[in-house]
Amino acid sequence: MNPLHPKKLLLSKWTATQPVGKDRHFLVVEQVVPDDPARPVEAVELEALMSRQRRTIAWRELRDVAHWRQGWL
Repeated sequence: MNPLHPKKLLLSKWTATQPVGKDRHFLVVEQVVPDDPARPVEAVELEALMSRQRRTIAWRELRDVAHWRQGWL
């Protein structure tokens, strides 16, 4: 898998390998910026395409190929 960088994740597409409810496809809609701008981004907000529900996860979790695939499959 290609290396990920949190600043390039915005608007990227992801597929959950184990869907939660009917939500399988997600879009990164926001980066959770820490209070101190010198600190790196540690989380991103995903929005499910079908239900429009949002959830926040650590961006490093997207590296786990057992749970996430890049793009819409």
